[in-house]
Amino acid sequence: MEQAKISVMVQNLGIGQHKIHCPSFDCRDRKKKNLKTLAVKVDCDGFVYYCHHCDFRGSENKKKKVEVEPMTVMKDIQEKDLSINSLQWLSDRGISEDTAKKLDLKTAKNYITSVGSETECLIFPYTNKGHVYASKIRSISDKGFACNGSPQSFFNIDNIDTSQPLVVVEGEMDTLAVIQAGYDNVVSVPNGSVMKVVDGEIDPQSDGKFRFIWNAKEVIENTEKIIIATDNDSAGKAMSEEMARRIGRHKCFRLDFPEDCKDANEVLLKKGAMELLTLIDEARAFPVSGLYDADHFYKSLDKLYEEGYGRGESTGYSDVDELYTVVTGQMTVVTGHPSSGKSEFIDQIMVNLAKSKGWKFAVCSFENQPSIQIAKLISKYCQKPFFEGMSPRLDKNDLKIGKEFVQNYFSFVHQADGSLASLPSIIERLKTSVLRMGCRGVIIDPYNYISRPDVKETDWVSEMLTSLRTFAQSYDVHLWLIAHPTKMMRDSSGNIPVPKGNDISGSAHFFSKTDVGLTVHRPNPSGSNLAEIHCWKCRYSWVGKQGETTLNYNSVTTSYKQRLQKVTDNFLDDDCPL
Repeated sequence: MEQAKISVMVQNLGIGQHKIHCPSFDCRDRKKKNLKTLAVKVDCDGFVYYCHHCDFRGSENKKKKVEVEPMTVMKDIQEKDLSINSLQWLSDRGISEDTAKKLDLKTAKNYITSVGSETECLIFPYTNKGHVYASKIRSISDKGFACNGSPQSFFNIDNIDTSQPLVVVEGEMDTLAVIQAGYDNVVSVPNGSVMKVVDGEIDPQSDGKFRFIWNAKEVIENTEKIIIATDNDSAGKAMSEEMARRIGRHKCFRLDFPEDCKDANEVLLKKGAMELLTLIDEARAFPVSGLYDADHFYKSLDKLYEEGYGRGESTGYSDVDELYTVVTGQMTVVTGHPSSGKSEFIDQIMVNLAKSKGWKFAVCSFENQPSIQIAKLISKYCQKPFFEGMSPRLDKNDLKIGKEFVQNYFSFVHQADGSLASLPSIIERLKTSVLRMGCRGVIIDPYNYISRPDVKETDWVSEMLTSLRTFAQSYDVHLWLIAHPTKMMRDSSGNIPVPKGNDISGSAHFFSKTDVGLTVHRPNPSGSNLAEIHCWKCRYSWVGKQGETTLNYNSVTTSYKQRLQKVTDNFLDDDCPL
């Protein structure tokens, strides 16, 4: 959508360089909204653009639209070979001239705002396929920093051998320290730990600042072992956790620095090169599966003792929260009779979490075209019907706001040719959604559209559920899986029984292998707006409990609202174990 806006805006610009207002959604909240932050360069073949505020970038060729490599606008700085002062400054930090030259460090005079004057600086070049597109600038007289252009990927990414383990550190000096110690396969994040940390975790609103991982996608995917060695403080540890979540915890290892060293450069200075290499060699796997010493978990154990486990994220309904909260790293199986509103219920939870917590989602909906799915999400967000009817529908402004909301928080896995998708291909695209967008929730609706190999159905369901649950754990996302029940007969009174885990078509594994099991049930869809929410399994008591509650379902907006009704406890499926 923003690309289309750019095309229109550039039509009235002549050949040359221009500054215009940025149309990106990420620029909507900046304080000085009148600033022209988008740099545009127009020539005979098309144009390129870059926003200095939100890093929105791209290009358009008149013959063919292309996705460009990371691009920034750089000012001209008179760089020189390393000066005696610069070499001394590096030496004081344990870095030799040979190591500095490996990464092509330079010296230059540059004005540093925090210093308030022009001063001698070190220049750290950021390259993309040999081309310097940005640089970090550091004063050697005071701790002052600046950027020339906007670094968009890892420092030293061009020199990486994907056949060897990759060390990721937090700053350029830490990169130099690891190389000085004798290990060259190391990169640094481009902007340090600048993300907002809330309760030891990265604020979802900072998701966009992790785009440097996506820009290094090829290296990340082709490297089997990634050692994360961010600073030994709360911000560094939180960033380490988020990077591991996006990359995949199964291939990530954590380097733990000694208590008296906050980063790799301090280890080099205080402990020496051999100690730093030993720490790299002894990096421990992020806990996904396998065998670990007990002390690996003692820190989290102490926190659990002091604070308790706490509940998961709210569904947006206090009555439902008594039974069910949303926790990353888990899988929820949702069932219900056709037209019971099970998909609508999960869509509503996703909208609620996007609004309240800034969560992002990947949606794999086989029964709805993406446009229909988006229409439903917009209707829930705006609380107005999308289509014409008895009630006033959302207007053009509502539609615009709704489209921006969906664009910001949702991506869609779609088989354009209508073919059945294989499980590995779906999981691979879901992994991409985590890597690229930082998705915290995914939905597969329903599971039976996934192509099944020529094996017994129960065996296939067991394998599928294991793969999906492992994915949820490895990438720390919550996964909702929609599954239809078997056809159930009405009783003598004409009522349809409430389906539970063991009633799902295909296998009893749906009960045994899920973390949480939910049923959305409407006893009288045509005559009542009553929707029953049943929790028939909850693996962990701190997440929720078995029971039943009710919500009001609005068929016009396909949304749910709270009812003033007490939750019924101890609702158990007689044929299901506790």
